[in-house]
Amino acid sequence: MSNILKRPVTLQQAIIYFADIDRAFRYAVELRWPDERIDCPRCGSESHSFLKTRRIWFCNGCKKQFTLKVGTIFEDSALGMDKWMTAVWMLVSCKNGISSYELARVLGITQKSAWHMLHRIREAMRNASFLKMGGNDGGPTEIDETHFGPNTRKMHASKRSRLSKENYQKPAVMGMLDREPSSPRQGHTECKARDLQNEILNQIERGSKIYTDSWPAYDGLTAEQYIHETVTHIEEYVRGEVHTQGIENFWSLLKRGLSGTHVAVEPFHLDRYVGGKFSGSTPAPLKTIH
Repeated sequence: MSNILKRPVTLQQAIIYFADIDRAFRYAVELRWPDERIDCPRCGSESHSFLKTRRIWFCNGCKKQFTLKVGTIFEDSALGMDKWMTAVWMLVSCKNGISSYELARVLGITQKSAWHMLHRIREAMRNASFLKMGGNDGGPTEIDETHFGPNTRKMHASKRSRLSKENYQKPAVMGMLDREPSSPRQGHTECKARDLQNEILNQIERGSKIYTDSWPAYDGLTAEQYIHETVTHIEEYVRGEVHTQGIENFWSLLKRGLSGTHVAVEPFHLDRYVGGKFSGSTPAPLKTIH
């Protein structure tokens, strides 16, 4: 890997590094084409010429021009790669996330543009892997679920009463944590026994160790050839290496980031916020099912 791809460690280094438009462009090129085989996103031809003054390629196959942004999250954006690369670095490096207002102040752009950038980056970070958790190459997998939403105990009585009449249900999120390195993945489901177990079958190799709490929705995993052990939180939280503390620690970090940095997140945007956090800023690989 070339020296261009040496990642800045501090924010000051990132700003200085990506302030050079040509360097930011080369950095993005090597991220998109790490094998240095640049192909046309329209026809796939590798025969092209590069127009250095405009930073575009001319494809000799389809006789059309293409840029670095075509076919990526940067497409149709008037912002330069210096701002995009800085935004990507900040999102994956900030432990509690970054708000669109903060990014707008740092980059000198509008809040709407910053919001648009962050959601595109989060969407890219949600891309799934085809590798399954566990198996011979993975370790035990912790599984747990949580709910996101307002704290009804701190609401005004009238609002609490209105939500009760509307039968308001907090969005549920299920998470899986592999204690050994693996690739993150995401999916969507309701936290019901059949849906949860289908996701487990799809994402975890049979024969793997699975640690959960004693919620009945996980009953039956042993019959599916998993080594399933549980902890009853009324009696204990850790029994040797059997626990769900890793995924629960992540829930705590995620909720502090959402409430402290973003203040409030609409349910229809929750998958991007959670997916970006799982993929970009956690020491261990995790998978989420919303």
